[in-house]
Amino acid sequence: MNKMAYLEENIAVSERYELALNRIRGIAGEDVLEEPYRSYFKKEAEFLLTLANLYEQVQYGDYEQFTVEELREKNRILYAEPKENYEESYLNPAYSVSVFGKETGQALCYVAFCIRKGITAAIVQRLKELVLYMELLIRLYNLFESGEGKKELKNTIYWFEHDYAQYYADISLDEMLDEKYSVYRDLVMDADLNDEKYLYYYGLHISDNERKTAGLFASFSEEKVNSMAKTFTEGYRKGFELAGKDLGKKKTVEIRYAVGFERMVRAAVRQFEAMGLHTVICCKGVSSTPENRQCTYDHKDDQGLILDKHLVNHKLEAVRNAFESRKEPADFMAGPAVLETFGENPFTPAEKEEAITLDEKQRPQRVRYQTEYVQIYYKYIKGEERSFTIIAYPIPEIGENYEEIFEDTIRINNLDSAKYSGIQKNIIDVLDCGESVIVKGRGDNCTDMKVQLHPLTDPDHQTNFENCVADVNIPLGEVFTSPVLAGTEGVLNVSEVYLNGLKYVNLKLDFKDGKITGYTCDNFDTEEKNQKFIRENLLKFRESLPIGEFAIGTNTTAYVIAGKHKIVYKMPILIVEKMGPHFAVGDTCYSHEEDEKTYNPDGKEIIAKENEISALRKEKTGEAYFGCHTDITIPYDEIGEISAVTGTGEKITIIRDGRFVLAGTEELNLPFEEK
Repeated sequence: MNKMAYLEENIAVSERYELALNRIRGIAGEDVLEEPYRSYFKKEAEFLLTLANLYEQVQYGDYEQFTVEELREKNRILYAEPKENYEESYLNPAYSVSVFGKETGQALCYVAFCIRKGITAAIVQRLKELVLYMELLIRLYNLFESGEGKKELKNTIYWFEHDYAQYYADISLDEMLDEKYSVYRDLVMDADLNDEKYLYYYGLHISDNERKTAGLFASFSEEKVNSMAKTFTEGYRKGFELAGKDLGKKKTVEIRYAVGFERMVRAAVRQFEAMGLHTVICCKGVSSTPENRQCTYDHKDDQGLILDKHLVNHKLEAVRNAFESRKEPADFMAGPAVLETFGENPFTPAEKEEAITLDEKQRPQRVRYQTEYVQIYYKYIKGEERSFTIIAYPIPEIGENYEEIFEDTIRINNLDSAKYSGIQKNIIDVLDCGESVIVKGRGDNCTDMKVQLHPLTDPDHQTNFENCVADVNIPLGEVFTSPVLAGTEGVLNVSEVYLNGLKYVNLKLDFKDGKITGYTCDNFDTEEKNQKFIRENLLKFRESLPIGEFAIGTNTTAYVIAGKHKIVYKMPILIVEKMGPHFAVGDTCYSHEEDEKTYNPDGKEIIAKENEISALRKEKTGEAYFGCHTDITIPYDEIGEISAVTGTGEKITIIRDGRFVLAGTEELNLPFEEK
């Protein structure tokens, strides 16, 4: 592990560390406070001592000397509380509120969750961050000791977040833009990947998913791993090529992945280097199996404890400062290459009234932060010059036939782009004859949507739909557009869908002029709970979102494979969006790139790159973007009809009763015969 990245900073805070550590030891051993506060501060102090011990074991090289069994036990201890004892944990807002009352309980729960972020800080040797968590606990302990604890608790947390906003903005960008701070990259390139011990050098929660994934890759030949990485890196390169962007102007690519895929990532790093790109891997860009998804869900709105306009302004200013002082490396960033995973067991969260929520004043402030952050990002990492790629593979949790599913996923990710490009051109040619498209469900699916298309002033040289093959968005298999909002209306319904890791049952959205006007689902036993779930997690606390994309997925191979293994609702949206028609709510497909010319393989220019909302970008930038884009796919088996409707009212049908019926698309039905 690289212990040098933060060496200078660590030396600078070493005295603060020793002082804080001694005081934390005192808190862990004192009986000054009365219950129930004594138990809380003892527990959190003991956890910080565990983190300090972890930091020093890594610093002095002891950590790498432990056996696999010892490292497994240390990892278990780090994540035991949320995983094994959540019901009686201070991390659980229900428990914390039951012990301390609502206001104090929520705040102390917030602090406990905040301190757990120190696990990563300890393992990657960010000593200053670890010191900050120690000093926060000491400050709060002193307040409770003086009798001012309950009164000053929220105020102290507020100023902690305020005072160190610049620090966190700086380290976030350093990791994204400077390979010096890519501690995990050094791990990937230097570790013995035949020894399971390396998995525990991340400091992340390690489960059977990570161990078995690494084990599967260990069984692959080097040639096979290189081929998988080539699909990934070539997709990235093609993204620049097809968009007419100069990759030669860039120097850096950010890789995001899940623990266990290190062999593929190592191969990708080398392939990117051959393209002239340095790689960075941020701590936040590496994921592992959550120790407790309910815990994560309970804390998703923790900022509601302290969020206000002033804090949002301050944090945005910190982000601007961080980018401004790193303009040159930001200009060299080519964009992310993302390796996603899928296959988690279904999770429908429990709604807890004790959890922190955002109030009416805070919701628009969080939306504003998200929106303005994206604008700052694209100012320095220019959308018209960057690109990305994204690919997905299953994890062992997907089922007993994991290895077979993995091989089938490789097949999905490597379908013939040239063949699909020709088939999809047939679909686009028909769609471009239409003024609108109708999409209707069948059976219990009540979808009935009309999608309004942009007028083509030069049909011989213009198109509304992009012919999407395997480049930035792997696997291949869709034609998509950004619809006109006025006239786009109806009901969108899907029986089950996973969106951003959450399951929605019988999701229904009503649209008028392209915007959501009503919504419901069947997740909970009351309409109030169902609407709250959608409003918070899909709409992101907005009153509405527009349709940013309409697409027809053509990857019937993926659909049949998902059906064969009975994993349709475990598949990621990256693949699911290719398995039927889909609508995306939020920004358009071309967010921040509307003015760049884009062409299909047949040479036609794609002109449907904005809608009435994104068109505001030149005058009212803050109203033009939402910072989100969520795809909602209707499976083929729930589709009754998709037809283009011409100006004379003629219908040209593309899909009927879940099968492609348009001439030139018959081959897409062949995978259905494998069922």
